Amino acid sequence: MSIAQTRNVTFIDTVISRSRVSDVALVSAGVLVTALAAQVSIPALPVPFTLQTLAVLLIGATYGAARGAITMGLYALVGVLGAPVFAEGNSGLAVLFSARGGFILGFIFAAALIGRMAELKWSSNFLKMATSYILGSIAIYAIGIPVLAMVAFSSDLIAATVAMSPFFIWDAVKAVIAGALLPSAWALVKSIKK
Repeated sequence: MSIAQTRNVTFIDTVISRSRVSDVALVSAGVLVTALAAQVSIPALPVPFTLQTLAVLLIGATYGAARGAITMGLYALVGVLGAPVFAEGNSGLAVLFSARGGFILGFIFAAALIGRMAELKWSSNFLKMATSYILGSIAIYAIGIPVLAMVAFSSDLIAATVAMSPFFIWDAVKAVIAGALLPSAWALVKSIKK
């Protein structure tokens, strides 16, 4: 039996047969994609702009709740253990206790949430998929902003939220991009299988 249960079919399940080997390969590939997306970085304060969240959104929706959450959990673990997978090549446990740490932990919950919504067939419709990505982004912020407030803003949640406000537009753009990609991929697979 693979990580994901057979009754919860996601996009990747239409392309790759489920097995432990495919689960390990997918999770490993997802960690690599997220690490590479983290390196596409524009320096900013209090945290850099990156493509990490786009990777989190797409991996969650493509893999499903279990594989998505496991992928992001492994991503965090690999970074904590010293691989330079976090934004700007950072690594180590200290990153999880920095201004960025809450966002990295939020990735796990966002991937699970978006993955579950994909399992409920939200991933083949642009509006539903974009909505799930917005909800996933909210999950990331729900963990990331309070940690940011504690670490960098003397626990001032309002100041931390205001500091993050430029990111809301950036993440909305990523939600629209991601919302268009997966339904398009579904349509392509359906046309090929005809």
